Amino acid sequence: MSSSTSLKTSTRRLLLATSALAVMASPALTMDATPSAVLDTYADIALAAYTDSHTTAVALDAAIDALVADPSEATLNAAKAAWIAARVPYQQTEVYRFGNAIVDDWEGRVNAWPLDEGLIDYVDAGYYGVESDENDLFTANIIANETLMINGAEVVAASITPDFLQNTLHEAGEVEANVATGYHAIEFMLWGQDLNGTGPGAGNRPYTDFDVSNCTGGSCERRIEFLVAASDLLVADLEEMVGNWTEDGAARTTLMEDEDAGITAILTGIGSLSYGEMAGERMKLGLLLNDPEEEHDCFADNTHNSHYFDQIGIRNAYTGTYRRIDGSVVSGPSVSDLVAATDPALDAEVRGKLDATVTAMAIMRARAESIEAYDQMIGEGNEEGNATVQAAIDGLIDQTRSVERVVALLDLDAIEFEGSDSLDNPTAVFQ
Repeated sequence: MSSSTSLKTSTRRLLLATSALAVMASPALTMDATPSAVLDTYADIALAAYTDSHTTAVALDAAIDALVADPSEATLNAAKAAWIAARVPYQQTEVYRFGNAIVDDWEGRVNAWPLDEGLIDYVDAGYYGVESDENDLFTANIIANETLMINGAEVVAASITPDFLQNTLHEAGEVEANVATGYHAIEFMLWGQDLNGTGPGAGNRPYTDFDVSNCTGGSCERRIEFLVAASDLLVADLEEMVGNWTEDGAARTTLMEDEDAGITAILTGIGSLSYGEMAGERMKLGLLLNDPEEEHDCFADNTHNSHYFDQIGIRNAYTGTYRRIDGSVVSGPSVSDLVAATDPALDAEVRGKLDATVTAMAIMRARAESIEAYDQMIGEGNEEGNATVQAAIDGLIDQTRSVERVVALLDLDAIEFEGSDSLDNPTAVFQ
């Protein structure tokens, strides 16, 4: 089968799945689309999506335990597969970030990126470098070294514990790139560095890096300690966020205190994730720089999936519909219903643009699964790959413009969505 035929086949499958999701997200016929009911739906979806994220993190934790107990190519691959599966529900929660302070303050513990992986483990100095003007811990390698200097003080890590990762190493020295917790720290531990640039291939860490009897990479016991501690933390952090969206949880309670502020929170998350975060920082920046280090899941080459499910999450928030990992659906009155009650044409416009961006993301995802990974798509001189990514960026920007009209229609206070130099001032990116 030729690559073009393979892409067409993969695209057809993904578009069929996308169409099914669009049907699932069709307007709810309800007489109860009050702001309060809309906020209830939004909170119910948050609870379901964070619960699914916790469930898949528990499965990832079990796969990591199996890897540690019996290191092999099979158990490492199973842990990798569990990590990729865990990203599916979590990415659909990112739309809750920007409008909900409780979520945004917490998010850096579970999804911070990019990270300076030399803080954690061995790296290829020829590819990675040996020092950074911004980060004194650029190559601290806590796995190989039991002591390090943070802000001029010696810190001892005789053992690597969840408390040490979260309260000492994560963002050590007030440097955001010192990421020691969350999905991407675990991703680096499972895959290792991706040394392929914009060529084919992801990270290729050997399973023997976790085999104390046949250790490669050195310090296998401490590498295991780090991986287990990071996994335990991820489970605990997600459990905490599940609690925040239960009936009496802090995030749900805060959301329901002021209906206008609550609807504003929904639209702030949709617009900011669409524009500044996704279209700008996660996509256009990497495309401008042709830099694989700017892709979101850079070790696993899973960026296409993370971007796709971020967009699904954006559409979920507008339509008030979420498909759980068990196949059941959580749905109810939505922002879409509020808009349709006053301006059906605008609601149809927003829905159409959300669907169009999902389709653009699905095409990008199909290309990643049949022809080339996302980091190859953003490579210099790859006109077709660049255009595929740009189409998704254009969709994100276009849907944001319609969301801005929704804010005006609902007579909400003006919302300043997150911006990005890569969109608003591209020349600054190269300075």
